[in-house]
Amino acid sequence: MNPQIKLLKKLMVLATVVFLGVGLTTANATEPCDDFGECKVLIEINATDGDIGFHFLMDGDDLLYGALYNPSHRKIFSYFVRRELREQTLTETFAESAEPLCFDPLLDDDEENDDEDFETLTDFLDRWSDGTYHFFGISEGWELSHGETDLSFNLPAAPAEVDFDGSVISWEAGDDLGECSEGMDLLVTPPEDVEVAAWEVVLEPDVDDGDPTGALVYSVRVAADIYPMEISVPLEYLDSLPDDTPMKVEVGAIGVDDNATFSEEDGFCVNEMDGCEEDE
Repeated sequence: MNPQIKLLKKLMVLATVVFLGVGLTTANATEPCDDFGECKVLIEINATDGDIGFHFLMDGDDLLYGALYNPSHRKIFSYFVRRELREQTLTETFAESAEPLCFDPLLDDDEENDDEDFETLTDFLDRWSDGTYHFFGISEGWELSHGETDLSFNLPAAPAEVDFDGSVISWEAGDDLGECSEGMDLLVTPPEDVEVAAWEVVLEPDVDDGDPTGALVYSVRVAADIYPMEISVPLEYLDSLPDDTPMKVEVGAIGVDDNATFSEEDGFCVNEMDGCEEDE
């Protein structure tokens, strides 16, 4: 076996020892995530389409190996770079879980999704654990890094009354999780009482996959205390779109714990000449 591979495997074992609290000293901790530039775990909900997922991010320097452990000290993700990527190394790793429906489509007469799997908020909360998640990384210099961050079940309410008048996107604070509301009674803090840190607003062409217009997306985050809850879309962006471009709007409530709940509205049309297909 390659000596470097053997050394890496030993360091992977040492990472587990550190996590179990045996006292091995790691590199000096730096903010905002100990030895990592950034790390986070979060829950993201699409309250309109009705899906829920687990996301995580780890950002380090020259990484050869990375791992994520849950609050029960069990590894739930790891990677080890090889060949060209071993020479290039990694920095940021971001991943999203699958996002199944959070409602039973058969009960909602949702014929489009009637054969899809679903996992209610209750199921999701039963599967995942809130608490401290630990990240480990091993760099090109064989230095061991550690960072930790908390996952909470504080889920911000879905934005309500999302609208776009052709130049201004507006919304209101909501009080539930939309299609993912089943199981809200299990949450310690009701969604309407969860503090919002920012609003994320996205305006994008609602076109078929493969249409290059779909890449022309306007996205911005604004402070939670913005009033009124609206933003003006730059005219330069709107003018860059083709005539009769169908659009959809997405507004997300980003909680102070990084959890996010999004609402969507479609059926909008910009630079209208002959009318967008959705309007016909």
